[in-house]
Amino acid sequence: MPGILTQPINGHLAVNDGPLNSDSVSLLRPSLPSEPIEELRKRYNEDGMLLVRGLIPREDIMRTRTFYFSMMAPTGVLKDGTKPSQGIFNDKRSPDDFPGIGSGVAGMNGRPGGESAAEFVDLAIAAHYKSEYTENLCKHPMLLDFVARFTGWNENTLGLKRSLLRNNIPGTTPIGVHYDQIFLRHGEPTSLTAWVPIGDVSLMGGGLIYLEDGEKVGLQLEKEFTRKSKEAGFTPEEAKSAFNNNMLSSGLLSECPAEFARKHHRRWLVSNYEAGDVVFHKPHAVKIHTEAYVFEYTDFDLPRFMLRLSTTTPTT
Repeated sequence: MPGILTQPINGHLAVNDGPLNSDSVSLLRPSLPSEPIEELRKRYNEDGMLLVRGLIPREDIMRTRTFYFSMMAPTGVLKDGTKPSQGIFNDKRSPDDFPGIGSGVAGMNGRPGGESAAEFVDLAIAAHYKSEYTENLCKHPMLLDFVARFTGWNENTLGLKRSLLRNNIPGTTPIGVHYDQIFLRHGEPTSLTAWVPIGDVSLMGGGLIYLEDGEKVGLQLEKEFTRKSKEAGFTPEEAKSAFNNNMLSSGLLSECPAEFARKHHRRWLVSNYEAGDVVFHKPHAVKIHTEAYVFEYTDFDLPRFMLRLSTTTPTT
């Protein structure tokens, strides 16, 4: 199963192919939207990504979170007696009934889950078309204004219609090692992607982690994929596919994050996230979704598994 298992082993985070010890992880560098735009651009170009704290008002993010989980509530995904804004998973139900949405979840980008997951998958897909998401979040003025200034695109900034409103249920499979251009090859690699956690995500709560200096790795891998496609005689359409014979059936680079990082002599960069934070990254920045095995405690010391919700929105 790809991704990070966020239960410590001997005090360390662990992935399915081994522990992430202190030598294999480091912290993602945070920034503030009030810092000089030139400095933010410099960090983005150096790191291939930029974590901006508090860019979007917290109340706007939580409004989207409440909308989404209210829409999903009829499926039984939420624990009885809890509020949609809390996003507490109903641990009496099987995680298999609530699979993730998006590339990498099912082979060849197929529909995730079986018959028992049909209601949840239908609603999760339908949520992508609701104005509470498409207008209030993806086109949030604070987000678009920052991108326009940061990139210098100004009034030419265009939000792509393709986005992912991705849930991460405790115990389900998150997307593995990838970079966004794999799934955006029909366009030029000039986009900027915003990853927006829709709610607070603790360090072990299922957020994104990034490969240190991973853009260079992604660029080299894409160059290799292009070469192999030409040697194999792929048509231009086949070469652009994220699911061609050079790739895993999921379009991913690897299902073993620890091994992947060791192979490329890199560390994974990790962070906690708060509602309102946004991570911007380049098309070839290598990353994985972590697996949500985090719980909080009630006043009676009873564990409650937290659901992680986020969106990935490209702009160009």
